[in-house]
Amino acid sequence: MLKIKAFVFSPIQENTYVLYNDFNDCIIIDPGCYFPEEKDELKGFITQSNLMPRMLLNTHCHLDHVFGNKFIAETYGLTLQLHEKEKKLLDYAPTSGLVYNMPFDNYTGEYIYLKEDDIIKLGEDELKVIEAPGHSPGHICFYCEKQNFIISGDVLFNRSIGRTDLPGGDHQTLLNNIRKKLFVLPDDTVVYSGHGPTTTIGGEKKYNPFLNGLA
Repeated sequence: MLKIKAFVFSPIQENTYVLYNDFNDCIIIDPGCYFPEEKDELKGFITQSNLMPRMLLNTHCHLDHVFGNKFIAETYGLTLQLHEKEKKLLDYAPTSGLVYNMPFDNYTGEYIYLKEDDIIKLGEDELKVIEAPGHSPGHICFYCEKQNFIISGDVLFNRSIGRTDLPGGDHQTLLNNIRKKLFVLPDDTVVYSGHGPTTTIGGEKKYNPFLNGLA
C-alpha cells in the first residue's frame, strides 16, 4: 500500500510528492525544491523515514516542477522518467528560471520515456501513466486504481485547471483530456495536484467553474 507525503516548495508553491510503500521503497514525483533548506527538508524526510528512492518522475517539465531533478538524481543515483515531448521544456527550463530570477542547475543525465498505459511498479503497487497534454505538450498523470488516487500535475486543480497560455499549451486539448481521461475515473478518486489542496474527481465535476457542463 502506498503512502503519500506532500511538500510545498519554492516561491511558486509547487507540490512535490513522495510515494512510499511498506518496504520503505519510494518514488519522488516533481521535485520542486529550490532553496537549500527545501532540499534538506526533502532529503531529511527520506532519511528519517528510512526510505530508499527507486524512481524519479516528472508529470511535466515547467521549471517549478524540475528545480530539484538534478539534486534528487545525483543524491540517489536515479534516472529521470518523463514523456518524450517534455524534453524540450526541460531543456528550456533554466532559461525560464533566469526570466523569473530563479537560476538553477538542470538535470543532465539519461532519460526513460513514458507513454500512455505504461505501468510503473513499486513492489506490489502500480501507477498507470495517463497522457493528458494541454497544459504542456507531453503532460502525464499517474493513476493508482487500487488505492483510487491520481497524481495530476498541473492538469486539474481544486476548482481550477492548468493554464494554457505558455508555449505548447492548448486550452481545448486540456479540456478534452480532462473529460476523456480524468472524468472517466470514479468520482471518489482523490486528486493530488501540482499546486494547492487535494480534491476529488466528483467534486471537480460538480463545482469547478472552468468545467461547467464538461462531465
